[in-house]
Amino acid sequence: MAQKFGNSRWVKEGFLDNCVPGSVVGRMTFAVLGPVDVCLRGDFKGEIAGKAIRFHNSRFEDEDLAGQALADFEIPQVGEVSLISFDPHPNLSPHPYIEWFSIRQNHYRIELDVEDAVILSDEEAAALAPDSAAIRNALGSQLRSTRDRHGSDWA
Repeated sequence: MAQKFGNSRWVKEGFLDNCVPGSVVGRMTFAVLGPVDVCLRGDFKGEIAGKAIRFHNSRFEDEDLAGQALADFEIPQVGEVSLISFDPHPNLSPHPYIEWFSIRQNHYRIELDVEDAVILSDEEAAALAPDSAAIRNALGSQLRSTRDRHGSDWA
């Protein structure tokens, strides 16, 4: 089953960068855990493909329960994009949607309100480039396919 981080309320903020094709890197801040580097194989979809995004969750809650629920959360997060889009499904209202599988085959999903995420300008993305490159260099060698999943884990 997907971990939605307490209906996404335990995800505070972050950035994700898909400026290098086939790679999504970034940093997300979680309740209790703090900042977590992310390095995923794959690409954004739709209007954000090849771009960088930043988000700040208006529903964030830093509560003790997050510590119990996220106790086995992998740090850093290395894996493969399932779907990262601002318009994930034709039957739903557009909203920021971030979904991936870790190399340990754990499934994670974050859904945000429309106003909680923005596509960065080229200048803003360039300012993140050194952080993105450092994450890609540190974690990129760990990337591999996570498609050896079982049953209904992969949608």
